[in-house]
Amino acid sequence: MKFGPFSIADAEGMILAHTLRAGGLVLKKGHVVTAADVAALQAAGVKDILGARLEVGDVGEDEAAGHIAHRLAGAHVTPSAARTGRCNLIADADGVMLVDAGAVTAANLVSETVTIATLADKQAAKAGQIVATVKVIPFAVNADVMTALESVLGKGALALAPYVSKRFALISTTAPGLKPSVIASTEEVTRQRITALGGTVSHTYQGGHNALDVERDVRAAIKQGAEVVLVTGASATVDRGDVVPSGIVAAGGTIDHFGMPVDPGNLLVLAHIGHVAVLVLPGCARSPKLNGVDWVMQRLAAGVTVSAKDIMGMGVGGLLVDTPSRPLPRESAVRPVTITPPRMAAVVLAAGQSRRMGDSNKLLMKIDGEPLVRRTVRTIKAAKVGGVIVVTGHMEADVRAALAGLDVTFVHNPRYADGLSTSLKAGIKALPPDVAAAVVGLGDMPAVTAAHVDKLISAFEPEAGRAIGVPVHHGKRGNPVLWARRFFEEMQGVSGDVGAKALIGANESLVYEIEFEDTGVLTDLDTPEQWSDYLAKS
Repeated sequence: MKFGPFSIADAEGMILAHTLRAGGLVLKKGHVVTAADVAALQAAGVKDILGARLEVGDVGEDEAAGHIAHRLAGAHVTPSAARTGRCNLIADADGVMLVDAGAVTAANLVSETVTIATLADKQAAKAGQIVATVKVIPFAVNADVMTALESVLGKGALALAPYVSKRFALISTTAPGLKPSVIASTEEVTRQRITALGGTVSHTYQGGHNALDVERDVRAAIKQGAEVVLVTGASATVDRGDVVPSGIVAAGGTIDHFGMPVDPGNLLVLAHIGHVAVLVLPGCARSPKLNGVDWVMQRLAAGVTVSAKDIMGMGVGGLLVDTPSRPLPRESAVRPVTITPPRMAAVVLAAGQSRRMGDSNKLLMKIDGEPLVRRTVRTIKAAKVGGVIVVTGHMEADVRAALAGLDVTFVHNPRYADGLSTSLKAGIKALPPDVAAAVVGLGDMPAVTAAHVDKLISAFEPEAGRAIGVPVHHGKRGNPVLWARRFFEEMQGVSGDVGAKALIGANESLVYEIEFEDTGVLTDLDTPEQWSDYLAKS
């Protein structure tokens, strides 16, 4: 290919390097100049133009890009039509990429005229997603370059292993102090992971946090046809000889590897019993946020072998900087000092059906002549929050009437009967985009004061790892809870009637506790007995 300025008299058949405008004529970049174009340009006074002329053996940009893309494409990857020297490769199914990184790198070293960009090897991909792109930079590639590219690429250097519908078993160990709601939330998050990988949950088991119960449940899961067994322990595994790994070994298993260089996800255990993979999940798996567990589960679901060596090879790129499980070091290093305090808001959940109170809606019952929900909202408004969102549901009109005259934003949750999590998601979704954090409280906490809320806010410092503020009385955690914005998206994935408690457990390194001498942060009124007791003491 010859590139450079051409006399207009010799320009017929050349390819324009840039869009040309002259005498009312507009010729786009890449246009092949015709005899009529030459006449029009000469009439407009154009003397020469910049472009390229193909020579014998040259392959045009679209033909070259398409040919290389078809050479790359392996199973479940399809090239698109080439255009302007670019050809994309598209995934045909959900699955895991299989990239011959050596071949792709070798191809990129052949010539600066052709570039190939792909997703990373073993990265998850969705059907219809662009998984690679071939770009021919000049208007043509010479035959020698094409021959060299074919030689180093071979055939099918880019393929996809689709997810196979596998049967998963979930085993949860329990211990005193571990709430059933945490187990339920963890199981739900894990089900969502499995469903996203095209799998099904065949059986769930719960037993004590001891090797005997783990052995029993693992044996039962395999006997009932599980292809992958997932175990969540009541406490983290800290050694190969810990409770859960010991139970797996007793069931006939082999521990392939303990730990992984992915954060979050360090404490994962990989084992197998025959052809059945067994994973002991780290605490971060209680959260729906991407972590090392996802990388291993994706490969297993796609039928891709996972070995100890594979896991230890995940370290480069294994610091998942976009997860809230660890603050970014650069955040504190480069972020300028904030002169004004970050904007805070509050979300008050007032949508519940108050079933345990009998026929009455506790939020509308009065304390000192004031409805409980109004007392709570008025108190939170007195704190250092820039705005209050009240989520309504059951008896919406009555709750609104009880709050008449208060400057709040109402958000109605039509799915309030599906659990507290639906109200939490509705409230968080309605927060303004400039809010740095939100205090999430319940509408039935009459003893919470503005001072409680302000102490949570004053200690908030996400750059220093204080991103979730939890009030505590004598070691027991209560409400309201302050959440940094970084968790808002993750909250949209919670389910059931337990709110975001599982996220607290999954992000303990970012939790700061504020101790209070009074019991206000623990006091909520769910039953007639609690109501009577509160009135008697107040």
